[in-house]
Amino acid sequence: MTTTTIRLPDDLKTRVAQGAERAGTTAHGFILEAIAEKAEREEQRGDFNDTAQRRYAAIVASGKTIAWREMRRYLEDRVAGKKGVRPVATKLAR
Repeated sequence: MTTTTIRLPDDLKTRVAQGAERAGTTAHGFILEAIAEKAEREEQRGDFNDTAQRRYAAIVASGKTIAWREMRRYLEDRVAGKKGVRPVATKLAR
């Protein structure tokens, strides 16, 4: 484990202390948890963006996609417990 010094403005330090007290932890533990949560969110955001880029590249490469209205109808049917007709990808209109 390494040591890192962070300087907090007085108002933030007070908020951290109050938050830690409410959470039943130390200010140190509170700060570590906050940093871990932020790091996790950014990793998830990066994974989401990577997935979106790969999917978009596949759409561009194939030229095929499913219209949102068709996909939405299918998903609504599935949520309602209906079998629904699975939409088929078609070429993008130009």
